[in-house]
Amino acid sequence: MRFLILDTDYPEFLNWLYAEHPGLGKKPYREQMQVRLESLFGHAGFYAINLSKLGHEAHDIYPNNEPMQKAWAKEHGLKLHSDWRWQFRLRREIVPWLSRVRESHWSYDILAAQIRHYRPDVVLNLVMDGLSSRFLQEMKRYFRLLVGQHAATQLSDTEDWAVYDLVVSSMPSTVHWFRSRHVPAALNRLGFEPRVLSCLMDGERNIPASFIGSFHSVHSTRIEWLEHICSKTQVQVWSSHVDQLPTSSYIRCSYVGPAWGREMYQVLRNSLLTLNHHGNVPSFANNLRLFEATGIGALLITDWKENLPAIFEPGREVIPYRSPEECAELVRYYLEHEDERQAIARAGQARTLRDHTYYQRMQSLVEIVSRFL
Repeated sequence: MRFLILDTDYPEFLNWLYAEHPGLGKKPYREQMQVRLESLFGHAGFYAINLSKLGHEAHDIYPNNEPMQKAWAKEHGLKLHSDWRWQFRLRREIVPWLSRVRESHWSYDILAAQIRHYRPDVVLNLVMDGLSSRFLQEMKRYFRLLVGQHAATQLSDTEDWAVYDLVVSSMPSTVHWFRSRHVPAALNRLGFEPRVLSCLMDGERNIPASFIGSFHSVHSTRIEWLEHICSKTQVQVWSSHVDQLPTSSYIRCSYVGPAWGREMYQVLRNSLLTLNHHGNVPSFANNLRLFEATGIGALLITDWKENLPAIFEPGREVIPYRSPEECAELVRYYLEHEDERQAIARAGQARTLRDHTYYQRMQSLVEIVSRFL
């Protein structure tokens, strides 16, 4: 099968990436893509690499990366109509017709050309809330199956999700949400890419306790939790979103700076233990940090969720907490008990490398997709 994988990047990350590599935006498309993937941010080609190992062809596309996408367009002789994009509307007889709507978007023109160029069997959209369903409906003539992937955040009830032939999610509640709307859906968890381990520098674990994460509107409970932790323990905080916090915030006092991709993994590699909190999401253990932290080999202290035992053995592979007070106590305890901390960290890493890799996740994805093709 031939896969085309659609993803997007945070604007803050893109600003950082191109600031770290002056002149990158003028380089050829392949060179920009290589630097993007080597940053190890997000999925960083992990899907495509493992689909290739399984004998499939796979290509990554980042539609909101303007320098990279426009480099592709230039190299393929594409003339952009940057003030237009395609959109569906309905006539009175309920027959779709194609119209144009004034909008400052170059991305749809390029993405449409890329879909026509690669002619994939499967388009896998990792940003269902970021790409127009109407646009994807128009492009379905150029591929066989449209698969969406979404985790936990609430999606619009007005969007036409029926355009998707299949949705995969790491959240059981999201799978149920789509099935209740008569959209085929299947569970496929998140994972870890073991090759990350060879990209990091060895050395002493010189960060006692770390937290890496965001503080968006869906993270209000995370902010309350972390304020308590920072007031009681010496935890170091990496984030790109602290501007909205009050000047009196304990989090600000523990703040180190942002950590994108490879730097994030290095922080985890250098941490004796690291903390995880899911924020304002349903009661399921389901974020990348579960697998990134354990895969790197740090002791993970994470918030208790009802499905956690299905992923890790609590108390032996990860340490769960049920309140900010308990979390702070666990941080102090495991910083003082090195043998126990190291044993649990080793067990957590072994579990992730055995059961939670992207290779296994792509095996599952191929099996699911094959049934629908």
